[in-house]
Amino acid sequence: MSVRSSTRDRQMRQRIAQEAARIIVGEGIRDYLVAKRKAAERLGAPDTQNLPRNIEVEAELAAYQRLFQEQDQPLRLRQLRAAALDAMRFFERFDPRLTGSVLSGTASEHSDVNLHLFADAPEDVHLFLFEANVPHEQSQRRLRVDRDDYVTYPSVRFLAGDIPIEAVIFPFNGVRQAPRSPLDGKPMARANLRRVEDLLAAP
Repeated sequence: MSVRSSTRDRQMRQRIAQEAARIIVGEGIRDYLVAKRKAAERLGAPDTQNLPRNIEVEAELAAYQRLFQEQDQPLRLRQLRAAALDAMRFFERFDPRLTGSVLSGTASEHSDVNLHLFADAPEDVHLFLFEANVPHEQSQRRLRVDRDDYVTYPSVRFLAGDIPIEAVIFPFNGVRQAPRSPLDGKPMARANLRRVEDLLAAP
């Protein structure tokens, strides 16, 4: 591959990453692959095999938010983290962890609060919500736990005011090994209740 071709490919990857970030913010698309393919189509390269990695899109997303949402995005992020903290206190018996964009800091107005809960059985969480009169939906979340190994976990979804919250339910020993991040393949970052309190206390 020539230097010119390599430079052109690198530039195209960056343009796709930047456009994907705009799509994620503007259209609320949460699936990075969908956003990347849509961005490539808009840029006239629908069949390209030169898509950026998710971590590259995440970097462009953070840059976009700093540049164009300097005031609004931090305010919304704080609201989402406050809602996360309330939900974690509510779920305290299930040793909750915050994860996803609300933890990383790239959450937007379209973002959910993503929690991980740990219980003997999913029914324990369902009964807890039922007894607390919290309307919720039962669902599932497929997560990568190793290089080529995926596991489907039960989850619950509900609203805290106007903020959607999804809580994935793991067995008790699931707290020891986080699933892989879709951004970089490393163990997913998780924050306990004390860590989220510290995030909200920071200026």
